[in-house]
Amino acid sequence: MMKYNSGLYHLPLPLPCYVMEEDLLRNNLQLIKDISQKADVQFILAFKAFALWKSFPIFREYIKQTTASSPYEARLAFEEFGSKAHTYSPAYEDSTFDVILKCSSHITFNSLSQYERFIKRVSEYEEPASCGIRVNPEYAEIETELYNPCAPGSRFGIMATDLPDVLPPGIEGFHLHCHCENNSDVFQRTLKHFEDKFQKWLPQVKWVNFGGGHLVTEENYNVDLLIHILNDFHKRYPWIQIILEPGSAFAWQTGCLVAQVVDIVENCGIKTAIVNVSFTCHMPDCLEMPYHPQIVGAKIVDGPEVWKEENTYRIGGNSCLSGDFMGFWNFDHPLQVGERIIFEDMIHYTTVKTNMFNGIHHPSIALLHSDGQIEVYKNYSYDDYKNRMC
Repeated sequence: MMKYNSGLYHLPLPLPCYVMEEDLLRNNLQLIKDISQKADVQFILAFKAFALWKSFPIFREYIKQTTASSPYEARLAFEEFGSKAHTYSPAYEDSTFDVILKCSSHITFNSLSQYERFIKRVSEYEEPASCGIRVNPEYAEIETELYNPCAPGSRFGIMATDLPDVLPPGIEGFHLHCHCENNSDVFQRTLKHFEDKFQKWLPQVKWVNFGGGHLVTEENYNVDLLIHILNDFHKRYPWIQIILEPGSAFAWQTGCLVAQVVDIVENCGIKTAIVNVSFTCHMPDCLEMPYHPQIVGAKIVDGPEVWKEENTYRIGGNSCLSGDFMGFWNFDHPLQVGERIIFEDMIHYTTVKTNMFNGIHHPSIALLHSDGQIEVYKNYSYDDYKNRMC
């Protein structure tokens, strides 16, 4: 559980608001930098999980590059982070590939047909990127099928049986992604499957990107094992640069979503506290994964008739979607209209996946600096909603 700043109950914030804490972010970044140095591995930030570009000056103190999966993300890397991206997309398009060329230091192709279609344009570009292909080791330990890129029939990556003995000209690296908030023992087992299937091609590559999902900043993550695994890999293949591109790990437990209770309703004895945020709009992973987020000062309760317990509430969002609710949480006091509810760990993935369904007011985004000062990165307005529509 994150060590949140208790001042979030009282700080003058625009509500609702995502609040990232600088001290917590720097703790994660320092750990990642330490691993990078001890294991001679390059960590890069995956924008699909975190893209708050106003915080990039902090990130640049610890890492040098980022990873993109679209032309917009590649531009964000080039224009706001200040370095070219490691770019992978399931499928590049002719009309936007020039942006990819301009903004990428590495380009990974998802299929041999994509390689054949675009490799000439890469090789003829004035500063050609290092090219790789995504491979599928046909192994993953991911419980939620929605997040499993190695499930049978996956559209991601090339299987070993479909690769020629000699890699196509211009291919210098392998990219694979088989993890989702996993520990290092999972990586150890995944690596064995990867080597069993792709070892014969490793003398032909200069780099291997082991993708994201390595949750190195989670308190129970076995960092020492990861360092051992990576150093062992270096001993076997000293010519290969190792790249990791976690998203969640960078912003893991670095901030909260601060909301307010706007009403309390009761139906069939079930009390629902309606807040001024929405699970479907502002915390979509809770419904997709699904999982119940931690709420400061409350505990998640489950079981038959838990709703009968004193001070136990379901939490409802303020959209018109019937299923925009979760529950149950037990509080140490009766909730009151107007009081703040703090949802923990709501920065990674959450801030990049939000939407404006129902025209609901989008939470502001702020950084709580080490000196206690609040910097509001963005306040959203009606114009933000209107300008997304026609």
